[in-house]
Amino acid sequence: MQTPLIDLRQIRKSYGGNDSPLVEVLRGIDLSIHAGEFVAIVGASGSGKSTLMNILGCLDRPTSGEYRFAGEDVAQLDTDELAWLRREAFGFVFQGYHLIPSGSAQENVEMPAIYAGTPAAERHARASALLERLGLGSRTGNRPHQLSGGQQQRVSIARALMNGGHIILADEPTGALDSHSGAEVMTLLDELAGQGHVVILITHDREVAQRAKRIIEIRDGLIISDTAEQPSAPPRSANPGALQAVDLRQRLSTGSTETGAWKGELVDAVQAAWRVMWINRFRTALTLLGIVIGVASVVVMLAVGEGSKRQVMAQMGAFGSNIIYLSGAAPNPRTPPGIITLDDVAELAALPQVERIMPVNGSTAGVRFGNADHSSYVGGNDTNFPTIFNWPVVQGSYFTQADEDSAAAVAVIGTKVRDKLLKDVADPIGQYILIENVPFQVLGVLAEKGSSSGDSDSDNRIAVPYSAASTRLFGSRNPEYVVIAAKDARKVKDAEQAIEQAMLRRHNGKKDFELTNNAAMIQAEARTQGTLSLMLGAIAAISLLVGGIGVMNIMLMTVRERTREIGIRMATGARQRDILRQFLTEAVMLSVVGGIAGISLAMLVGGVLWFSGVAIAFQWLAVIGAFACALVTGVLFGFMPARKAARLDPVTALTSE
Repeated sequence: MQTPLIDLRQIRKSYGGNDSPLVEVLRGIDLSIHAGEFVAIVGASGSGKSTLMNILGCLDRPTSGEYRFAGEDVAQLDTDELAWLRREAFGFVFQGYHLIPSGSAQENVEMPAIYAGTPAAERHARASALLERLGLGSRTGNRPHQLSGGQQQRVSIARALMNGGHIILADEPTGALDSHSGAEVMTLLDELAGQGHVVILITHDREVAQRAKRIIEIRDGLIISDTAEQPSAPPRSANPGALQAVDLRQRLSTGSTETGAWKGELVDAVQAAWRVMWINRFRTALTLLGIVIGVASVVVMLAVGEGSKRQVMAQMGAFGSNIIYLSGAAPNPRTPPGIITLDDVAELAALPQVERIMPVNGSTAGVRFGNADHSSYVGGNDTNFPTIFNWPVVQGSYFTQADEDSAAAVAVIGTKVRDKLLKDVADPIGQYILIENVPFQVLGVLAEKGSSSGDSDSDNRIAVPYSAASTRLFGSRNPEYVVIAAKDARKVKDAEQAIEQAMLRRHNGKKDFELTNNAAMIQAEARTQGTLSLMLGAIAAISLLVGGIGVMNIMLMTVRERTREIGIRMATGARQRDILRQFLTEAVMLSVVGGIAGISLAMLVGGVLWFSGVAIAFQWLAVIGAFACALVTGVLFGFMPARKAARLDPVTALTSE
């Protein structure tokens, strides 16, 4: 005897229990259906016919009993294998049509083929042919709300046939239609049965049930009548282009072999995600706001921090990263500071690690021009000043060695001194200024240097010959400090050690001096600025966290709103990982769009700040990092809602409002 395609033995299904009343919907169903049959299952509301259909279509599992499909025990199949069976064997036609509102007729019909891994070109051609065959060739791009009830039901029939539709499960297919549309749908089902498809019609209308070759009546969860005849071989259509029934027994016994076309599924997921975002664009924009602000804040804050750091480093580096300062210091609190002499300077100048050396004899002094008074740092220097400090003269000239030898009363002033004393003078060169009431002639103006750190201002400086400072201003030949340029900026530490050893020899082993260098100052300032940048970035990153929470909230809301869509996708063969991919893709899409918008906003804000004179420096690593954080945030916060969607029960999802 031929093995039934569907064979149910003592199927029971109950709901409730524990703290709620136990309700038994099916109470021992025995039913066999063979290939090629057109069966109508009739019963009043609450009789259990819809529950039976869900079990037949592998949307639900029985509480007890045995369900064999083509001789295989369905209870042994896992969720992915059940999804494969629904995808390959069944086609569902629901009373409420159950079309995805955001998809066109073509896209709704193609859905089962996407999960089956059918190539895109083949998928498009087959869906178009089915819609053409069902009289909807001109409506392929219409969405469900643009179709009549009868047209929507024909779209659902085309979807049921997309993967072959060997078994058509039609649940009250005419219940929501007018008589004319209902007659058209029943004619279609008659044609499908005539072509060899198994058609299982669930209805309460006995007139509709009369179209079937076999009528099964169910009441109170039990089959009370069955007009079954001896099964015969499934008929074949005379139409060569018609769909033929396929014996699935051999294929099922070998198991599900498809892994699905992940590319097609991913493209479908991206398209669906974009449609949902566009349809709910106002809500999407509000959700994206947190991510946009977060990414923009991180990028701009880090850019401002990096810009400030580079500006400070450039200003400090302009004074020379190879510069070492030597000054007297007290070896302990009870002794006076040591004195650096010109003889010390002469010996240090002979060290191989030293490129240039310059004594500085200076102090803050009062300066006057006409009725204007100012306080400035006056430093006695030699002719190495412009080279050792990398500090050129932009107007006039620097004093010469002859001026140094003759202790000439000449001066080179900084830009701040010029602005304070000589701002109303067209040409400051040749003018005389009084330094501590001693007249000095201005020879040149130094280039603007800026502040090296804190409140100090290098441009508030006057350079005079060392000899003139010693004899005319301060009355001491010993330098206040000594500036030393190391030969190799990479070996400043080695130069420091050589200088220290030489000074210890000259000062009888007493360390009554102190050595400092710009490199250490620059590194310390870099660490400070780096810490500040990280702090700013961390504060801005909180916005990303808020944006991630927004993504999770919107995805949870989306799962609730689209629960029925999830059920539809599962009914057409979507696996749990397909649903997970769908909703995770939407979360990632939100994050990607938000990240791109955030980077664009950051660039716009950065441009405004740059034009406003704020030091700003964008780093690609920071930009990419902020975008990656937004992406990771979307994945992390979108995973929980996506997993919740993937774990929904198909029947529960389909019946949700």
